[in-house]
Amino acid sequence: MPKLTKSAVDRLTCCPDRDVFIWDGEVRGFGVRVKPSGTKTFLIQYRNAERRTRRFVIGKYGVLTVEMARRLARTHLASVIAGDDPSAERRARNGELTIAEVCDWYLLEAGSGRLLGRNRRPIKASSVAGDRSRIEQHIKPLIGSRLVSHLKLADIEGLQADIAAGKTAKGKRLGRGGNTSGGQGVAGRALSTLRSLLNHACRLGIIKVSPAQGVRIMASQKLKRRLSEGEVRHLGKIMVQMEREGEHPVGLASIRALFLTGFRRMEVLGMKTAWIEVDRNCVAFPDTKSGPQLRVIGDAALLCLAEQAQRSESPFVFPADWGDGNFVGVVRVLDRVCRRAGIQNVTPHSLRHTFASLAASWGFSELTVAGLLGHAPRGVTQRYVHLDAALVIAADQVSEGIAALLDGKNATESAHQRVGACGSLK
Repeated sequence: MPKLTKSAVDRLTCCPDRDVFIWDGEVRGFGVRVKPSGTKTFLIQYRNAERRTRRFVIGKYGVLTVEMARRLARTHLASVIAGDDPSAERRARNGELTIAEVCDWYLLEAGSGRLLGRNRRPIKASSVAGDRSRIEQHIKPLIGSRLVSHLKLADIEGLQADIAAGKTAKGKRLGRGGNTSGGQGVAGRALSTLRSLLNHACRLGIIKVSPAQGVRIMASQKLKRRLSEGEVRHLGKIMVQMEREGEHPVGLASIRALFLTGFRRMEVLGMKTAWIEVDRNCVAFPDTKSGPQLRVIGDAALLCLAEQAQRSESPFVFPADWGDGNFVGVVRVLDRVCRRAGIQNVTPHSLRHTFASLAASWGFSELTVAGLLGHAPRGVTQRYVHLDAALVIAADQVSEGIAALLDGKNATESAHQRVGACGSLK
């Protein structure tokens, strides 16, 4: 069999119904194949460790010369002698998962409740929704097509830098929903999502190694806005004026409830009347960010919730304008109130910070404030802090103080008697 040369390859013609091969007389197992389409490719043929015949394509003729292909063939055939299987390795690489495929696996598993979060409970639907948004808006567009095994730590941190720089930022979309922005906070949350889902995939054997192992996540610059006593008093005055002018009553009531309870936005908006326990001054949440909780509230907060609950037959304290769901428009109402008051950078979470800040400024301890806010317990003592009568007194005093500010007063009458006058909850 003669040595394979350029002229021999050029003379080789295709057959319409089969592949045509010509083999090299110098390097055993090296040859060229002509497909019925006329495409010519260099390849090697060998037996693997199981004595099975395998073929491995080196590259196209024209891209590679005969001599270049012969040198590559020698290298691959030498690896076969060492026990490697180039064809199997290539098939394994072609079957590797991309970042997008691992993300889709995570969303399916987490969405069906088969993945456990840090608290050893199924990941919450709200968390999965947030992860989905970050995956679709940031992770997939930038590295979704990349193979997991080819990613390095530098690639992961480069993704973070690109998101922070606004590479995936988009303008306001039509209809409901906000804009997709960049910044350190967005980048850090996106990278936390990616690291978490890769760790889940690695732990369950979907991928061998997580490329995000050891990644450094940007510290978010959280806007910890707290309103001063003067701002709370001014905001209360504006709320009264806007209520007279026809501002959304449920929206204004929900803002007042956020102030008086220190609850998270959806804890207030999603609250059901049946969860409120008047006798124990608490709300029994079947689920929160930290799991089921009894959350203590003061008399002023209890009065606010009681009055609001009696305005509707809905199971929700703050019902939607239409349908059977709960009210969701508190952000828009709060924006309008703050714009009218000339107060900037206020969100529903700012009201929670304000509750905590005022409680601390009025002399309550960090442990007491944490109990009022429903923070996850850090020790045996704090696990039972919601049952402490002193915490009920603290909640009562804080809510009374904030209610006084909202009402433009320095002191407020006993809310306990007013709750009794309001009657029992449905």
